[in-house]
Amino acid sequence: MDIQVRNLTKKDYVDLKKSMEQAYDGVGETWSKENIQDLIDLFPEGQLCVEIDGHVVACALSIILNSKKNNIYDSYYEIIDDGKFSKHSDEGDTLYGIEVFVHPNHRALRLGRRLYDARKELCEQMNLKCIVAGGRIPNYHNYADKMSPRVYIEKVKRKEIYDPTLTFQLSNDFHVKKILKHYLPEDAESMEFATLLEWNNIYYEADTRSISTTKQTIRLGLVQWQMRLFDNLEAFYDQIEFFVDTVSDYGTDFIMFPEFFNTPLMSPYNDLPERLAMERLAQHTSEIIDRIQQFAVSYNVNIIAGSMPLMENKKLYNVSYLCHRNGKLDEFKKIHITPNEFKYYGMVGGSEVKVFDTDCGKVGLLICYDVEFPELSRILADQGMQILFVPFMTDTQNGYIRVRTCAQARAIENECYVAIAGSVGNLPRVNNMDIQYSQSAVFTPSDFAFPNNAIKAEATPNAEMVLIADVDLYALRDLHEYGTVKVKKDRRKDLYEVKLLK
Repeated sequence: MDIQVRNLTKKDYVDLKKSMEQAYDGVGETWSKENIQDLIDLFPEGQLCVEIDGHVVACALSIILNSKKNNIYDSYYEIIDDGKFSKHSDEGDTLYGIEVFVHPNHRALRLGRRLYDARKELCEQMNLKCIVAGGRIPNYHNYADKMSPRVYIEKVKRKEIYDPTLTFQLSNDFHVKKILKHYLPEDAESMEFATLLEWNNIYYEADTRSISTTKQTIRLGLVQWQMRLFDNLEAFYDQIEFFVDTVSDYGTDFIMFPEFFNTPLMSPYNDLPERLAMERLAQHTSEIIDRIQQFAVSYNVNIIAGSMPLMENKKLYNVSYLCHRNGKLDEFKKIHITPNEFKYYGMVGGSEVKVFDTDCGKVGLLICYDVEFPELSRILADQGMQILFVPFMTDTQNGYIRVRTCAQARAIENECYVAIAGSVGNLPRVNNMDIQYSQSAVFTPSDFAFPNNAIKAEATPNAEMVLIADVDLYALRDLHEYGTVKVKKDRRKDLYEVKLLK
C-alpha cells in the first residue's frame, strides 16, 4: 500500500467525486467540479488530499479568512459564500477548514489525522494565527431530549459520550470556541447545532509584534560575586566592569549580579546604627545605576544589577534594576521584606508586580525571599513571563536551600526558566553581612525537552565564578501546548484564582 499526502489537483476530481459520494452516502451534496477548480485556483496550498495506490480517498479543503474583516461565527454557507469563496484573502490570518472527508473503506487508517497534521504544518509555514472550523455533532440527536448542546459537548470532552466528529477534533488538539446555531440547516443529526473549533499556532508572529518574540535562544550569564572590601567606589566599578566585559565576550544577552552585592561599600559606615548605615549606602544607588547602565549600552548586554537600597519618600526599599542595552531602565521593588531586613533596616515592601519586555523575551524579577511566595511568579507567568531572574543573598545553607528549592518549583509550575545568582565569601567590618552561602543556577521545567534533573546549569558552591547557559524560548512554547503535563492550562480556574488586588 502506497499512501501519500499531497496537494489536490484539478485532474483528481473524478477520484475525488467517487470518494465524496461514498463518504456522504446521500447526506448532503458533493462539491462540484467548478467548486474544486475555484478552490485550487484561489488557494492551491490549502487543498490537501490523501492518495492510496494512485487513487484519492480523502480530502481537506480550506480557505484563508481575515479575522478582522470577517465574522468567523457566521454560518457555513455565509463563510463559503454559497460556493463563491469570496471571503478568501491571501492577506488573512486564519486558516478556515471548510471540508474534511475520508472514504468509508479507509477510515481505519487514520487518514483524517494525517490531513489535520498537514493543515497544522501549513498553518505554521504560512504564519497564520490559527485554524478554525465548524464541526458537526452528529450524535447529538440521540441526547437532545436529555441535555443541552453545552452539556453534551462537556460530556464528550470527558469521554462520557462518543461523537465521531467532535471526539476526533478534540483528539487533534482543537478546542471548542463557541456553540453555533443554524450552522447547517439540513443537519438533522446535529439538530442544526455545531461547534466552532480552533487550533492555535503557537509559532505565530504578528507583523506588529512585541520585541519579546525576536529571538529563540537566549544566553544568560550569572555572576557568583565574591564579597570583598573596596578602597573606593571606582574600585567597585572596576570589579563590575571586569565581569561585564568577561561575560559579554561570550555573546550573553543577560548578566545578573546578586542581591545587595554593593554592601561592601557600607564598610565606612560600620560605626553607625544599621538603619543609618543603609541610608548612607542608598545615597550611592543612583550613581551606581548610572554607571551600570553605561556598561549595559557599551558592552551591548542587558544587566540585572542585583539589588540595592533606595530611599524614596523617607521609605527604604530593596530594589533590583534592569538596565537594558538600548538605554532603557526598569526597576522592581522587593515585595516581601525578610524579618531581618525589617528588624535592622526598617525596610518596606514594594507594591508593583509586572513583567518587563526586553529584546530577548518577557522577563520577571523577584528578589530572594519573594521567590518563596508562589503567587508572585504565577501572576508574572500569566503576564507572559518566559525567564524569571532572582538575585539573592543567603548567609547559611538552610536559607539557600529555601531559595533554590522554591526557584525550582517556580520553573515547573509556571513552565518558565528561573535563574538565581548569589554572593559568596565573608565580609568583615559590615554588620549583618558577615557570611555568605551561594550556588547560582539556571532551572528549567521538567519534561523531555529539558535536562532530566530540570537543572540547565549550576555553579560551584561558594566559589567566585561566572555561570553561562543557553535557554530555548521555543521549547517553552512547545511545552505549553504539547508537554507531558500542562500545568498552566490545567488550572481549575472555575475553582480558584490568583490575581493582583491593585
